[in-house]
Amino acid sequence: MNDEPSIDPQDVVPQNRKKLKNILIGLGAIASLGIIAYLIIDSYYIVTTDDAYVDSHVTFVAPQVAGKVEKVLVEDNNRVHKGDILVEIDKHPFQVQVDIFTAALESAKANLLATTSQVKSDEVNALSLFYKLNNNIQNVNSQVAQLRQDVAALNQAEASLNLAKSDFDRAQALFKGDVTSRQSFDTSKEQLRVAQSKYNQALQAANSVREGLGLAPVETNSPELAQIPAGLNRSYSGVQEAEALFMSACDKLGITFPDAYMNPDQVLNFFKKNTPDNNENTYFDKVLSLAPSIKEAQAKLDQAQGNLEQAVLNLSYCDVRAAIDGVITRRNLNTGNYIQAGQQLMAIRSLTDIWVNANFKETQLSSLRIGQPVDLVTDMYGSHHVFQGRISGFTMGTGSTLALLPPENATGNFVKVIQRLPVRVDILNYDPDKIPLFVGLSVNPKVHIRETPTGPNAGQFLQSAPSLPSVGSSKTLVK
Repeated sequence: MNDEPSIDPQDVVPQNRKKLKNILIGLGAIASLGIIAYLIIDSYYIVTTDDAYVDSHVTFVAPQVAGKVEKVLVEDNNRVHKGDILVEIDKHPFQVQVDIFTAALESAKANLLATTSQVKSDEVNALSLFYKLNNNIQNVNSQVAQLRQDVAALNQAEASLNLAKSDFDRAQALFKGDVTSRQSFDTSKEQLRVAQSKYNQALQAANSVREGLGLAPVETNSPELAQIPAGLNRSYSGVQEAEALFMSACDKLGITFPDAYMNPDQVLNFFKKNTPDNNENTYFDKVLSLAPSIKEAQAKLDQAQGNLEQAVLNLSYCDVRAAIDGVITRRNLNTGNYIQAGQQLMAIRSLTDIWVNANFKETQLSSLRIGQPVDLVTDMYGSHHVFQGRISGFTMGTGSTLALLPPENATGNFVKVIQRLPVRVDILNYDPDKIPLFVGLSVNPKVHIRETPTGPNAGQFLQSAPSLPSVGSSKTLVK
Protein backbone atom coordinates (compact mmCIF):
# COMPACT_ATOMS: atom_id res chain seq x y z
CA MET A 1 0.00 0.00 0.00
CA ASN A 2 1.48 3.35 -1.11
CA ASP A 3 1.27 6.04 1.59
CA GLU A 4 2.82 8.91 -0.55
CA PRO A 5 0.41 11.79 -1.23
CA SER A 6 -0.71 12.22 -4.77
CA ILE A 7 0.20 15.45 -6.72
CA ASP A 8 -2.46 17.18 -8.65
CA PRO A 9 -1.17 18.35 -12.12
CA GLN A 10 -3.30 21.47 -11.87
CA ASP A 11 -1.24 22.55 -8.85
CA VAL A 12 2.12 22.13 -10.75
CA VAL A 13 1.32 24.52 -13.65
CA PRO A 14 0.85 27.70 -11.55
CA GLN A 15 4.07 27.01 -9.73
CA ASN A 16 6.02 26.70 -13.01
CA ARG A 17 4.44 29.83 -14.32
CA LYS A 18 5.46 31.73 -11.23
CA LYS A 19 9.02 30.51 -11.55
CA LEU A 20 9.13 31.46 -15.25
CA LYS A 21 7.70 34.88 -14.46
CA ASN A 22 10.34 35.45 -11.84
CA ILE A 23 13.03 34.39 -14.30
CA LEU A 24 11.70 36.74 -16.95
CA ILE A 25 11.48 39.59 -14.48
CA GLY A 26 15.08 38.96 -13.54
CA LEU A 27 16.21 38.86 -17.15
CA GLY A 28 14.24 42.04 -17.89
CA ALA A 29 15.91 43.80 -15.01
CA ILE A 30 19.31 42.67 -16.24
CA ALA A 31 18.45 43.80 -19.82
CA SER A 32 17.22 47.15 -18.53
CA LEU A 33 20.39 47.64 -16.59
CA GLY A 34 22.34 46.69 -19.73
CA ILE A 35 20.38 49.09 -21.86
CA ILE A 36 20.83 51.86 -19.33
CA ALA A 37 24.54 51.12 -19.14
CA TYR A 38 24.76 51.08 -22.94
CA LEU A 39 22.93 54.37 -23.22
CA ILE A 40 25.15 55.96 -20.61
CA ILE A 41 28.30 54.76 -22.36
CA ASP A 42 26.87 55.59 -25.78
CA SER A 43 25.99 59.13 -24.70
CA TYR A 44 29.60 59.63 -23.68
CA TYR A 45 30.87 58.78 -27.17
CA ILE A 46 27.95 59.70 -29.46
CA VAL A 47 25.55 62.64 -29.86
CA THR A 48 22.47 61.90 -31.90
CA THR A 49 19.10 63.35 -32.90
CA ASP A 50 16.02 62.10 -34.68
CA ASP A 51 15.28 65.55 -36.16
CA ALA A 52 17.30 65.32 -39.37
CA TYR A 53 16.57 65.00 -43.06
CA VAL A 54 18.28 64.83 -46.46
CA ASP A 55 18.60 68.10 -48.37
CA SER A 56 20.13 69.16 -51.70
CA HIS A 57 20.54 72.08 -54.05
CA VAL A 58 17.58 73.10 -56.20
CA THR A 59 18.22 74.93 -59.47
CA PHE A 60 15.24 76.57 -61.12
CA VAL A 61 15.30 76.44 -64.91
CA ALA A 62 14.39 79.78 -66.51
CA PRO A 63 14.97 81.06 -70.08
CA GLN A 64 17.13 84.11 -70.73
CA VAL A 65 15.03 85.18 -73.73
CA ALA A 66 11.32 85.31 -74.43
CA GLY A 67 9.78 83.28 -77.24
CA LYS A 68 7.55 80.45 -78.36
CA VAL A 69 8.37 76.95 -77.11
CA GLU A 70 9.20 74.62 -79.99
CA LYS A 71 10.02 71.49 -78.00
CA VAL A 72 10.05 70.28 -74.39
CA LEU A 73 12.54 67.44 -74.22
CA VAL A 74 12.14 66.27 -70.60
CA GLU A 75 9.45 65.11 -68.19
CA ASP A 76 9.25 65.10 -64.41
CA ASN A 77 11.69 62.66 -62.75
CA ASN A 78 13.93 62.50 -65.85
CA ARG A 79 17.60 62.45 -64.94
CA VAL A 80 19.69 65.03 -66.81
CA HIS A 81 23.31 66.09 -67.00
CA LYS A 82 24.82 69.53 -67.01
CA GLY A 83 24.58 71.06 -70.50
CA ASP A 84 21.68 68.89 -71.70
CA ILE A 85 19.05 70.77 -73.74
CA LEU A 86 15.76 70.79 -71.85
CA VAL A 87 13.64 73.22 -73.88
CA GLU A 88 13.95 74.60 -77.42
CA ILE A 89 12.63 78.09 -78.21
CA ASP A 90 11.78 79.23 -81.77
CA LYS A 91 15.11 80.46 -83.19
CA HIS A 92 13.92 82.20 -86.36
CA PRO A 93 13.42 85.72 -84.89
CA PHE A 94 16.82 85.55 -83.21
CA GLN A 95 18.55 84.34 -86.38
CA VAL A 96 17.10 87.35 -88.19
CA GLN A 97 18.63 89.63 -85.56
CA VAL A 98 21.99 87.92 -86.02
CA ASP A 99 21.84 88.53 -89.78
CA ILE A 100 20.89 92.19 -89.28
CA PHE A 101 23.71 92.87 -86.83
CA THR A 102 26.20 90.96 -88.98
CA ALA A 103 25.45 93.33 -91.87
CA ALA A 104 25.66 96.31 -89.49
CA LEU A 105 29.08 95.11 -88.33
CA GLU A 106 30.39 94.87 -91.88
CA SER A 107 29.06 98.37 -92.57
CA ALA A 108 30.79 99.69 -89.45
CA LYS A 109 34.08 98.08 -90.52
CA ALA A 110 33.84 99.71 -93.95
CA ASN A 111 32.99 103.04 -92.34
CA LEU A 112 36.04 102.79 -90.08
CA LEU A 113 38.29 102.08 -93.07
CA ALA A 114 36.87 105.05 -94.99
CA THR A 115 37.17 107.31 -91.95
CA THR A 116 40.74 106.19 -91.33
CA SER A 117 41.60 106.97 -94.94
CA GLN A 118 40.01 110.43 -94.63
CA VAL A 119 41.83 111.12 -91.37
CA LYS A 120 45.13 110.11 -92.94
CA SER A 121 44.37 112.59 -95.69
CA ASP A 122 43.63 115.20 -93.02
CA GLU A 123 46.91 114.26 -91.36
CA VAL A 124 48.82 114.90 -94.59
CA ASN A 125 46.96 118.19 -95.00
CA ALA A 126 47.78 119.26 -91.43
CA LEU A 127 51.42 118.36 -91.94
CA SER A 128 51.46 120.37 -95.16
CA LEU A 129 49.88 123.35 -93.40
CA PHE A 130 52.43 123.05 -90.61
CA TYR A 131 55.23 123.36 -93.12
CA LYS A 132 53.33 126.15 -94.88
CA LEU A 133 53.04 128.12 -91.63
CA ASN A 134 56.73 127.67 -91.00
CA ASN A 135 57.56 128.72 -94.56
CA ASN A 136 55.31 131.78 -94.39
CA ILE A 137 56.99 132.96 -91.20
CA GLN A 138 60.39 132.32 -92.75
CA ASN A 139 59.30 134.16 -95.91
CA VAL A 140 58.29 137.18 -93.85
CA ASN A 141 61.60 137.09 -92.06
CA SER A 142 63.40 136.76 -95.39
CA GLN A 143 61.47 139.69 -96.86
CA VAL A 144 62.30 141.80 -93.81
CA ALA A 145 65.95 140.92 -94.28
CA GLN A 146 65.63 141.68 -98.01
CA LEU A 147 64.05 145.05 -97.17
CA ARG A 148 66.96 145.94 -94.94
CA GLN A 149 69.34 144.88 -97.69
CA ASP A 150 67.42 146.95 -100.25
CA VAL A 151 67.46 149.96 -97.91
CA ALA A 152 71.22 149.57 -97.59
CA ALA A 153 71.51 149.34 -101.38
CA LEU A 154 69.26 152.41 -101.68
CA ASN A 155 71.49 154.36 -99.32
CA GLN A 156 74.47 153.39 -101.40
CA ALA A 157 72.65 154.35 -104.62
CA GLU A 158 71.68 157.66 -103.02
CA ALA A 159 75.31 158.35 -102.15
CA SER A 160 76.35 157.50 -105.69
CA LEU A 161 73.61 159.76 -107.01
CA ASN A 162 74.76 162.66 -104.83
CA LEU A 163 78.33 162.18 -106.03
CA ALA A 164 77.16 162.05 -109.64
CA LYS A 165 75.20 165.27 -109.11
CA SER A 166 78.30 167.00 -107.70
CA ASP A 167 80.42 165.78 -110.60
CA PHE A 168 77.77 166.97 -113.07
CA ASP A 169 77.50 170.40 -111.45
CA ARG A 170 81.26 170.78 -111.51
CA ALA A 171 81.50 169.65 -115.15
CA GLN A 172 78.69 172.02 -116.10
CA ALA A 173 80.48 174.93 -114.45
CA LEU A 174 83.73 174.12 -116.32
CA PHE A 175 82.01 173.60 -119.66
CA LYS A 176 83.49 176.07 -122.31
CA GLY A 177 82.34 174.51 -125.51
CA ASP A 178 85.63 172.93 -126.56
CA VAL A 179 86.01 169.27 -127.22
CA THR A 180 87.67 168.39 -123.93
CA SER A 181 85.18 170.12 -121.71
CA ARG A 182 82.38 168.77 -123.87
CA GLN A 183 83.52 165.23 -123.32
CA SER A 184 83.83 165.72 -119.56
CA PHE A 185 80.35 167.26 -119.42
CA ASP A 186 78.78 164.40 -121.36
CA THR A 187 80.49 161.82 -119.16
CA SER A 188 79.29 163.40 -115.91
CA LYS A 189 75.81 163.78 -117.36
CA GLU A 190 75.70 160.09 -118.27
CA GLN A 191 77.00 159.10 -114.84
CA LEU A 192 74.28 161.24 -113.23
CA ARG A 193 71.62 159.55 -115.34
CA VAL A 194 72.94 156.07 -114.41
CA ALA A 195 73.14 156.96 -110.71
CA GLN A 196 69.58 158.34 -110.81
CA SER A 197 68.40 155.17 -112.51
CA LYS A 198 70.11 152.97 -109.91
CA TYR A 199 68.61 155.06 -107.13
CA ASN A 200 65.14 154.77 -108.61
CA GLN A 201 65.62 151.05 -109.07
CA ALA A 202 66.78 150.59 -105.48
CA LEU A 203 63.85 152.67 -104.19
CA GLN A 204 61.43 150.66 -106.27
CA ALA A 205 62.92 147.37 -105.01
CA ALA A 206 62.58 148.50 -101.40
CA ASN A 207 58.99 149.62 -101.95
CA SER A 208 58.24 146.36 -103.71
CA VAL A 209 59.38 144.42 -100.65
CA ARG A 210 57.33 146.73 -98.41
CA GLU A 211 54.26 146.13 -100.51
CA GLY A 212 54.91 142.38 -100.29
CA LEU A 213 54.92 142.76 -96.52
CA GLY A 214 51.69 144.73 -96.60
CA LEU A 215 53.38 148.07 -95.82
CA ALA A 216 52.68 151.38 -97.51
CA PRO A 217 55.31 152.47 -100.10
CA VAL A 218 57.61 155.43 -99.42
CA GLU A 219 58.33 157.89 -102.27
CA THR A 220 61.80 158.93 -101.13
CA ASN A 221 64.57 157.52 -99.09
CA SER A 222 63.59 158.30 -95.51
CA PRO A 223 63.77 156.66 -92.07
CA GLU A 224 60.20 155.40 -92.61
CA LEU A 225 61.42 153.20 -95.43
CA ALA A 226 63.32 150.88 -93.06
CA GLN A 227 60.73 150.96 -90.26
CA ILE A 228 59.06 147.55 -89.75
CA PRO A 229 56.19 147.05 -87.25
CA ALA A 230 57.05 144.79 -84.30
CA GLY A 231 55.74 141.25 -84.67
CA LEU A 232 55.18 141.57 -88.39
CA ASN A 233 55.90 137.86 -88.81
CA ARG A 234 52.88 137.15 -86.56
CA SER A 235 50.45 139.73 -87.90
CA TYR A 236 51.17 139.20 -91.58
CA SER A 237 47.97 138.10 -93.34
CA GLY A 238 49.59 135.14 -95.07
CA VAL A 239 50.95 133.86 -91.74
CA GLN A 240 47.62 134.34 -89.99
CA GLU A 241 45.79 132.52 -92.76
CA ALA A 242 48.24 129.60 -92.62
CA GLU A 243 47.89 129.56 -88.82
CA ALA A 244 44.08 129.39 -88.99
CA LEU A 245 44.19 126.59 -91.56
CA PHE A 246 46.72 124.65 -89.52
CA MET A 247 44.72 124.96 -86.29
CA SER A 248 41.55 123.89 -88.11
CA ALA A 249 43.32 120.85 -89.56
CA CYS A 250 44.66 119.94 -86.10
CA ASP A 251 41.18 120.25 -84.64
CA LYS A 252 39.95 117.58 -87.08
CA LEU A 253 42.67 115.29 -85.77
CA GLY A 254 41.71 115.88 -82.16
CA ILE A 255 44.69 118.16 -81.40
CA THR A 256 43.40 120.99 -79.26
CA PHE A 257 45.25 124.21 -78.42
CA PRO A 258 44.91 126.01 -75.07
CA ASP A 259 43.67 129.21 -76.71
CA ALA A 260 41.89 129.78 -79.99
CA TYR A 261 43.60 133.19 -80.40
CA MET A 262 47.22 132.16 -80.09
CA ASN A 263 49.79 133.90 -82.27
CA PRO A 264 51.78 131.82 -84.76
CA ASP A 265 54.84 131.60 -82.50
CA GLN A 266 52.70 130.27 -79.65
CA VAL A 267 51.03 127.76 -81.95
CA LEU A 268 54.36 126.47 -83.22
CA ASN A 269 55.89 126.36 -79.74
CA PHE A 270 52.89 124.46 -78.35
CA PHE A 271 53.01 122.01 -81.24
CA LYS A 272 56.76 121.49 -80.96
CA LYS A 273 56.43 121.05 -77.19
CA ASN A 274 54.26 118.01 -77.85
CA THR A 275 56.77 116.56 -80.31
CA PRO A 276 59.88 116.10 -78.13
CA ASP A 277 61.61 114.07 -80.81
CA ASN A 278 61.03 116.90 -83.35
CA ASN A 279 59.48 114.38 -85.73
CA GLU A 280 56.15 115.70 -86.93
CA ASN A 281 55.35 112.53 -88.88
CA THR A 282 55.69 110.35 -85.77
CA TYR A 283 53.56 112.74 -83.75
CA PHE A 284 50.77 112.74 -86.30
CA ASP A 285 50.86 108.95 -86.43
CA LYS A 286 50.38 108.87 -82.66
CA VAL A 287 47.39 111.19 -82.71
CA LEU A 288 45.81 109.40 -85.66
CA SER A 289 43.78 107.16 -83.37
CA LEU A 290 42.70 110.19 -81.31
CA ALA A 291 40.90 111.85 -84.18
CA PRO A 292 37.23 112.43 -83.22
CA SER A 293 35.95 110.93 -86.46
CA ILE A 294 38.01 107.76 -85.94
CA LYS A 295 36.84 107.54 -82.33
CA GLU A 296 33.26 107.85 -83.49
CA ALA A 297 33.73 105.24 -86.21
CA GLN A 298 35.49 102.92 -83.76
CA ALA A 299 32.69 103.39 -81.22
CA LYS A 300 30.11 102.49 -83.88
CA LEU A 301 32.17 99.41 -84.77
CA ASP A 302 32.39 98.37 -81.11
CA GLN A 303 28.66 98.92 -80.73
CA ALA A 304 27.94 96.84 -83.83
CA GLN A 305 30.27 94.12 -82.52
CA GLY A 306 28.52 94.16 -79.14
CA ASN A 307 25.10 94.03 -80.76
CA LEU A 308 26.15 91.05 -82.84
CA GLU A 309 27.62 89.25 -79.83
CA GLN A 310 24.41 89.86 -77.89
CA ALA A 311 22.34 88.60 -80.83
CA VAL A 312 24.48 85.46 -81.04
CA LEU A 313 24.09 84.97 -77.30
CA ASN A 314 20.33 85.37 -77.56
CA LEU A 315 20.30 82.80 -80.35
CA SER A 316 22.22 80.37 -78.17
CA TYR A 317 19.80 81.04 -75.30
CA CYS A 318 17.03 79.51 -77.42
CA ASP A 319 18.39 76.16 -76.22
CA VAL A 320 17.55 76.13 -72.52
CA ARG A 321 20.14 73.87 -70.92
CA ALA A 322 20.56 72.15 -67.57
CA ALA A 323 22.91 74.05 -65.28
CA ILE A 324 23.65 71.04 -63.02
CA ASP A 325 23.37 67.27 -62.93
CA GLY A 326 20.15 66.16 -61.32
CA VAL A 327 16.52 65.14 -61.71
CA ILE A 328 13.72 67.19 -63.29
CA THR A 329 10.84 68.16 -61.08
CA ARG A 330 7.93 70.64 -61.12
CA ARG A 331 7.80 70.96 -64.91
CA ASN A 332 5.08 73.49 -65.81
CA LEU A 333 5.21 74.19 -69.54
CA ASN A 334 4.21 72.60 -72.83
CA THR A 335 5.03 72.93 -76.49
CA GLY A 336 3.51 76.05 -78.00
CA ASN A 337 3.57 78.10 -74.80
CA TYR A 338 4.97 81.63 -75.05
CA ILE A 339 7.43 82.12 -72.22
CA GLN A 340 9.09 85.20 -70.79
CA ALA A 341 12.71 85.69 -69.82
CA GLY A 342 13.18 84.66 -66.20
CA GLN A 343 9.99 82.59 -66.06
CA GLN A 344 10.42 79.42 -63.98
CA LEU A 345 9.87 76.44 -66.27
CA MET A 346 10.97 73.57 -64.04
CA ALA A 347 13.41 72.70 -61.29
CA ILE A 348 16.40 70.38 -61.09
CA ARG A 349 17.22 68.59 -57.85
CA SER A 350 20.88 67.73 -57.55
CA LEU A 351 21.71 64.06 -57.07
CA THR A 352 25.32 64.54 -56.09
CA ASP A 353 25.41 67.78 -54.08
CA ILE A 354 23.34 66.51 -51.17
CA TRP A 355 23.82 66.73 -47.42
CA VAL A 356 21.95 66.17 -44.15
CA ASN A 357 20.43 68.99 -42.10
CA ALA A 358 20.50 67.78 -38.50
CA ASN A 359 18.66 69.89 -35.92
CA PHE A 360 20.52 69.30 -32.66
CA LYS A 361 19.34 70.62 -29.33
CA GLU A 362 21.25 73.56 -27.96
CA THR A 363 22.23 71.37 -24.99
CA GLN A 364 24.09 69.06 -27.39
CA LEU A 365 26.06 71.70 -29.30
CA SER A 366 28.95 72.12 -26.85
CA SER A 367 30.32 68.71 -27.87
CA LEU A 368 30.00 69.22 -31.63
CA ARG A 369 32.78 70.55 -33.87
CA ILE A 370 33.47 70.82 -37.58
CA GLY A 371 35.19 67.74 -38.93
CA GLN A 372 33.70 65.17 -36.51
CA PRO A 373 32.68 61.87 -38.21
CA VAL A 374 28.99 61.01 -38.38
CA ASP A 375 27.15 57.74 -38.98
CA LEU A 376 23.96 58.39 -40.94
CA VAL A 377 21.13 55.87 -40.59
CA THR A 378 18.12 56.49 -42.81
CA ASP A 379 14.62 55.21 -42.28
CA MET A 380 14.62 54.16 -45.93
CA TYR A 381 17.55 51.73 -45.65
CA GLY A 382 17.59 51.20 -41.88
CA SER A 383 20.69 49.57 -40.45
CA HIS A 384 21.31 47.67 -43.69
CA HIS A 385 23.39 50.58 -44.96
CA VAL A 386 25.00 53.24 -42.82
CA PHE A 387 26.23 56.32 -44.70
CA GLN A 388 29.37 58.06 -43.56
CA GLY A 389 29.35 61.81 -43.03
CA ARG A 390 31.25 64.74 -41.60
CA ILE A 391 30.08 67.92 -39.86
CA SER A 392 30.89 70.83 -42.19
CA GLY A 393 29.23 73.81 -40.53
CA PHE A 394 26.73 75.34 -38.13
CA THR A 395 23.86 77.61 -39.13
CA MET A 396 24.22 81.05 -37.54
CA GLY A 397 20.78 80.97 -35.94
CA THR A 398 18.24 78.53 -34.61
CA GLY A 399 15.31 77.40 -36.69
CA SER A 400 12.87 79.70 -34.88
CA THR A 401 14.94 82.82 -35.55
CA LEU A 402 15.05 82.01 -39.24
CA ALA A 403 11.28 81.55 -39.43
CA LEU A 404 9.04 83.94 -41.31
CA LEU A 405 7.71 85.27 -37.96
CA PRO A 406 10.58 85.03 -35.44
CA PRO A 407 9.64 84.92 -31.74
CA GLU A 408 9.39 88.11 -29.68
CA ASN A 409 10.32 87.28 -26.09
CA ALA A 410 9.83 90.75 -24.63
CA THR A 411 6.09 90.41 -23.97
CA GLY A 412 6.38 89.08 -20.44
CA ASN A 413 4.83 85.68 -21.08
CA PHE A 414 8.00 83.91 -22.18
CA VAL A 415 8.12 80.13 -21.82
CA LYS A 416 11.55 78.68 -22.29
CA VAL A 417 11.75 76.02 -24.97
CA ILE A 418 14.94 74.19 -25.82
CA GLN A 419 15.97 75.45 -29.24
CA ARG A 420 17.42 73.46 -32.10
CA LEU A 421 20.25 74.58 -34.34
CA PRO A 422 20.61 73.24 -37.92
CA VAL A 423 23.97 71.52 -38.37
CA ARG A 424 25.12 70.59 -41.84
CA VAL A 425 26.54 67.10 -42.31
CA ASP A 426 28.25 66.35 -45.64
CA ILE A 427 27.82 62.79 -46.94
CA LEU A 428 31.13 61.14 -47.83
CA ASN A 429 31.77 58.78 -50.74
CA TYR A 430 28.15 59.01 -51.87
CA ASP A 431 27.21 57.29 -55.14
CA PRO A 432 23.62 57.99 -56.23
CA ASP A 433 23.79 55.29 -58.90
CA LYS A 434 24.24 52.56 -56.28
CA ILE A 435 22.37 53.70 -53.18
CA PRO A 436 20.45 56.91 -53.90
CA LEU A 437 19.07 59.25 -51.27
CA PHE A 438 16.02 61.42 -51.81
CA VAL A 439 15.45 64.89 -50.50
CA GLY A 440 13.40 64.97 -47.31
CA LEU A 441 14.21 61.42 -46.12
CA SER A 442 14.44 61.07 -42.36
CA VAL A 443 17.93 60.46 -41.00
CA ASN A 444 19.28 59.51 -37.59
CA PRO A 445 22.79 61.00 -37.41
CA LYS A 446 25.25 59.75 -34.79
CA VAL A 447 28.18 62.07 -34.19
CA HIS A 448 31.32 60.47 -32.78
CA ILE A 449 32.35 63.28 -30.48
CA ARG A 450 35.36 61.46 -29.04
CA GLU A 451 37.03 60.88 -32.40
CA THR A 452 39.54 63.39 -33.79
CA PRO A 453 37.99 65.89 -36.24
CA THR A 454 39.47 65.90 -39.74
CA GLY A 455 39.36 67.99 -42.90
CA PRO A 456 39.08 71.76 -43.41
CA ASN A 457 38.42 73.86 -40.27
CA ALA A 458 38.65 70.71 -38.16
CA GLY A 459 37.80 71.29 -34.50
CA GLN A 460 36.27 74.73 -35.09
CA PHE A 461 32.77 76.11 -34.65
CA LEU A 462 33.07 78.57 -37.55
CA GLN A 463 34.46 78.12 -41.03
CA SER A 464 37.36 80.28 -42.15
CA ALA A 465 36.65 82.99 -44.71
CA PRO A 466 37.24 81.75 -48.29
CA SER A 467 39.42 83.63 -50.72
CA LEU A 468 36.91 85.58 -52.78
CA PRO A 469 37.56 88.19 -55.49
CA SER A 470 37.29 91.79 -54.32
CA VAL A 471 35.89 94.76 -56.23
CA GLY A 472 39.33 96.14 -57.00
CA SER A 473 40.59 92.86 -58.49
CA SER A 474 37.78 92.53 -61.05
CA LYS A 475 38.46 93.74 -64.60
CA THR A 476 36.28 96.43 -66.06
CA LEU A 477 34.34 95.92 -69.32
CA VAL A 478 35.18 99.37 -70.55
CA LYS A 479 38.07 99.37 -72.92
